[in-house]
Amino acid sequence: MQADPPFTVSEARLPDDLPAIEAIRRQVFIEEQGIPAQLERDGQDTDCRHVLALISREGAVGTGRLDPDGRIGRLAVLEPWRGLGIGSAILAALVDIARQRCYRKVSLHAQLGASGFYCKSGFRKIGAPFVEAGIRHVTMEKTLARDNNE
Repeated sequence: MQADPPFTVSEARLPDDLPAIEAIRRQVFIEEQGIPAQLERDGQDTDCRHVLALISREGAVGTGRLDPDGRIGRLAVLEPWRGLGIGSAILAALVDIARQRCYRKVSLHAQLGASGFYCKSGFRKIGAPFVEAGIRHVTMEKTLARDNNE
């Protein structure tokens, strides 16, 4: 039995890492999920903090971003690499960036089918489900502890 490949998650450097970020999001959101390109490309990337998940022999396999208002979004992992903990590591890295920036809470719009994933990381549902980009979502948030202990 082959072990899962080791991966790293680190903050992306813009503009250098933007092509890798865009390629992952294009594959996951536009090609896989059918989200219109004009909705996925919202023009806000340069205002956000991004992370990239890398596997040494494969390159970038996942990404996510933290908007200036504390909203986490655009979390995506390429299909062959799902189920290995990469998404959880991306989410944790984004929450850590929010803590470093002294945010009191973070929020996100979770696809309804992925809300359990976020619940496992301490997010809670806020309000009723809604449709965004043709997909049912729910708003979720997580309060960040002031002393970095949850």
